[in-house]
Amino acid sequence: MGWYWSTMARIVMKFGGTSVANLERIHNVARHVKREVDAGHEVAVVVSAMSGKTNELVDWVQNTPKVAGAAGAASFYDAREYDAIVASGEQVTSGLLAVALQSLGVNARSWQGWQIPIRTDNAHGAARILDIDGSDIIRRMGEGQVAVVAGFQGLGPDNRIATLGRGGSDTSAVAIAAAVKADRCDIYTDVDGVYTTDPRIVPKARRLKKVAFEEMLEMASLGAKVLQVRSVELAMVHKVRTFVRSSFEDPDAPGMGDLINPPGTLICDEEEIVEQEVVTGIAYAKDEAQISLRRLSDRPGVSAAIFGPLAESHINVDMIVQNISEDGSRTDMTFTVPSGDAPKALKVLEDNKAQIGFDVVQNETGLAKVSVIGIGMRSHAGVAASAFKALAEKNINIKAITTSEIKISILIDGAYAELAVRTLHSAYGLDKS
Repeated sequence: MGWYWSTMARIVMKFGGTSVANLERIHNVARHVKREVDAGHEVAVVVSAMSGKTNELVDWVQNTPKVAGAAGAASFYDAREYDAIVASGEQVTSGLLAVALQSLGVNARSWQGWQIPIRTDNAHGAARILDIDGSDIIRRMGEGQVAVVAGFQGLGPDNRIATLGRGGSDTSAVAIAAAVKADRCDIYTDVDGVYTTDPRIVPKARRLKKVAFEEMLEMASLGAKVLQVRSVELAMVHKVRTFVRSSFEDPDAPGMGDLINPPGTLICDEEEIVEQEVVTGIAYAKDEAQISLRRLSDRPGVSAAIFGPLAESHINVDMIVQNISEDGSRTDMTFTVPSGDAPKALKVLEDNKAQIGFDVVQNETGLAKVSVIGIGMRSHAGVAASAFKALAEKNINIKAITTSEIKISILIDGAYAELAVRTLHSAYGLDKS
């Protein structure tokens, strides 16, 4: 059954860095936008910087001498100037796409984050959107003009440009869609939707027609790279129906403008999903590190003493397992962090050893986390047992397990990550059409 519409809709279209990597691709994007304009829809577009451009700008900042005449790379830079520099990539792309649209006869105008304005907090480099006044864009859209908005950026309380962190253009697009009360937010990327798992690992992976917000949030946070986590959170809170599709398809190919079943994946409220599968997908994340604190005193406040300093150091802790000794006086605490954060986490723990009170800290890197996700798990028993049995048959040892209503995450040796993904994908019948 189709879920599109046959009448005019208000759409926000977002194009990532690979989609606007050069002038040829920007012209291709313009054709995608023109297709929706010609269908009678009101359209706003959000763009990222050209692929690789933000990395280049960040590198320039980090290698600027601290003071005139100083030698070596800067170990410190003003975050406000960092934002002024790295936000320029999206400014260029939005202008170029507006020009490309005008060349196709489409009425278009570029907008920077501060011109709307997109109001953010003061956390330069990782700002959060606080408010968007969409009234001017709504008025322009009503007059038939396409607003081409620079993603990734807004205006801080200090009246300066503030950027939203890596992947922030997805968040910009969903936030603008909420502000203008769009019927849908289309995220165009280099893949044609959300799959049951990574097709590079499992060639039989299937594109999903619909995924619930909660499922997508788990998939994004557990390793799927299709959407940025914050954008999914925002979409779920504001009920913004989000559609993932490919910008590399021919804009005028049969089916691309299909009003009933367009190619791609709809991220929506679970109430829209009539037939819920028990398991929707398998996500994985490599380069996990496991840290264990041995022989802790089992007392109130010990968890806060461990995880408080780690949180203050912006270290993302994931799986947490606690074991109590027989007499209940001592405990072991094991948790995972991204491998890149392991040295920093170990230093934070050693610096706080007196307050925490552990005997020894151990760590292991090169692990992988494989996760089974599905809203149907809420009403089905035995899902976890099926995973453990399937992995045992492949002699894959499980180091830690965490569960929630709609997911099971399993920590294993990194060398077995792809085998585990293939095994679980088959175990739940996801490779059947």
